This record gives sequence, structure tokens and C-alpha cells, in this order.
Amino acid sequence: MSRSVFIWSGVTLFVLCLVGFAGWVFSLPAATASAEVPMVPREETDAMLDMLSPGTGERPLVAVIGLNDATETTDYLMPTGILRRADVADVVMLATEPGAVQLYPALRVEPDATIAEFDARHPGGADYVIVPAMSRDDDPVVLAWLMSQSEKGAVILGICAGAKVVAAAGLLDGKRATTHWYYLNEMLERSPAIDYVADRRMVADGDVVTTTGISASMPMMLTLIEAIAGRAKAEEVARDLGIEAWDGRHDSAAFRFTRPFATEILANTLAFWNRDRWGIALTRGIDEVSLALVADAWSRTYRSSAVTFAASSDAVVTANGVRIVPDSTVRPSEILSFPEQSPADVLDFTLGEIGERYGARTADVVAMQLEYPRGP
Repeated sequence: MSRSVFIWSGVTLFVLCLVGFAGWVFSLPAATASAEVPMVPREETDAMLDMLSPGTGERPLVAVIGLNDATETTDYLMPTGILRRADVADVVMLATEPGAVQLYPALRVEPDATIAEFDARHPGGADYVIVPAMSRDDDPVVLAWLMSQSEKGAVILGICAGAKVVAAAGLLDGKRATTHWYYLNEMLERSPAIDYVADRRMVADGDVVTTTGISASMPMMLTLIEAIAGRAKAEEVARDLGIEAWDGRHDSAAFRFTRPFATEILANTLAFWNRDRWGIALTRGIDEVSLALVADAWSRTYRSSAVTFAASSDAVVTANGVRIVPDSTVRPSEILSFPEQSPADVLDFTLGEIGERYGARTADVVAMQLEYPRGP
């Protein structure tokens, strides 16, 4: 094949792919339809709180499992940070192997222990196991450990697409569940015995709870705090987080592929020459929940990434004992700063900053990925 024929064949294939993609994009709805979602029945909320109640006077043990090479940033850090600031349970960050946990789309963390070390110290298992989204749903070590913890009596909480991991372990068969909108069909195709429940940010069935997308870990952790320590304690933590309500209502129809969502991602992806690399300074005592939200959001614009830096390569300890490993000791040229506000306000501020930098549609793309129900 001559060089010219090879080049024109490649161009033709590229054009055909673009035409096919354009056809798919224009088949999408022009916008999401927002609906008034009814309140969750009180008896349903009470049943979840009763299921999550530890049932003993002892301080509960919570294990947050992570896969070393890729675990979702906010799913791993936000439950840890919220539960530790509540100080109602012992929270242990775990990894499948020794070494740091590389989070995606940003940050790197030193876990407290491996799952083998945890099992040696706590042969009776955890009271609660939190399962974030991971790069692989079928890691045999993770699945075997989840099944073992469930058999020992742990309540399993699948956060966001962590529900797919829980499903892969066989712990959702025949149960009501939800997950991140983007991965819903994939989860149901792999595990058709799951009974999907729409319009709920959290769904409990038996000894398993699942949530919708990334931002749902906020109301989920507040619900767990309420179950462990009562409503007053949950309200105290909610005020600290900047959250007014954390019931299970959710407008599932508002989160799906739309034409503006797909075209904005395509436009931002094709603008490969125009990329920002934002730096976040790590300082001792930094709020790990706000850090996770800022790094996650800026890394989902398809125009930018977020990296951390510090004076040395040593891990920096956050406000609630999470050890963040800096990406660099060199200060980047562009620095992200976030105000001394509650994490929920920091997220709204960050989405506003993204909108100012890249446009409102890019901010909407980020909020859609976070499955975050933005206010006006």
C-alpha cells in the first residue's frame, strides 16, 4: 500500500468516525428534564437508619477499601474525612497491597494498612466497609475480601460506581440498588438480578447500601453518622460541611447523556493544545474533603488537571489524619486556591470558578460527572 493511500484511508476512517459520532450526538436529548421529586417516605428513611445502626454500645469500626493503582478520589477521601470529623467511629483507610493508593483523577494517599494487616488486627472484621469506585470491578483480592467481610457481618456501602464492585462480589444479587448514572446500564447488564431503584441518592437492602454518583457520599455519610450517634450529631457535622439537608431524594432523570454534555466534552477534548495544569499547595491540617472536591472537579473539565505540591516529598497530614503524598516539590505556574469555607460551599465556589474559566457548559459537565444537584 502506497503512503498516500494509507494516509487517505486514515483520513476517511477518521471522517467516518466523526460522522458516526455526530449522528449519535444529535440523537441525544437537547437537555435534561428536571422534575419535582417527592419526599422519601419516613418509614423508608427509618428503615435505613435502623439497618445502619450498630446495635451495640461499642465504638464502630469502619474500613474504607482502596485499590492501589486507581481508586476514585472523592469516593475514598470524602467518607474518611466526614466520619473522622464526626469522631463517632474508628475509620481505617485500606489498600490491597503495600504502598500508596493512586487516586483518580487526582491525588495520591498513604493508606493506614493493607487488607492483610487489617485482617490480622481485626479477625472479627469491620462493622462497616465503604467501597469506592475503582479502575477494575473484578479484582479478585477485593472481591474475596468483600465477601469475607460480609460473611463476618459487616454492612457494605457501595459509593458511586463502587456499587459495581459490590455487584461483582455477588452481594447485590436480588437486592434493590443504585449507582452512578453513567455506569447504571453496565451494572445491570452484568448483574441483571439487581432491582434498580430510581430517584434515590441512597438505597438500602439487607446488609448492603448503594448510592448514586460521587457527591452522594456526603448525604450517605451523614445518614451513617445519624444511625450511629443520633440526629443532633449528624446536624452538627452537616453544619460543618455546609449542608442543610441530606435526605434520599434524587432526580435521576436529570443525570444522563445529553447533546450539550457530549458536545462540550468533544470540544474540550479536541482542544488538546489548550490545557491547564493547576497546582494545589499541600499544607498541614488542610481539609481533606475540600481538597478532594477541588482536585476532582478541576480534573474533570477535559481542559485541565490538578496536581499537588509541597516543600518536601514527605506525605502531608490533613485535618483528619489523611496522609497526602505530594505530586511534586516544584511549584506550578498556575495555583488553585479555595476559600476558608465549608466543603459544600467550596464545591459551589469551584464550579463557579470553572464556569468563569471555561464556560458554564463545562461547569455543567463537571457537575454531571459528580452527579451533583446544583442549585441556582
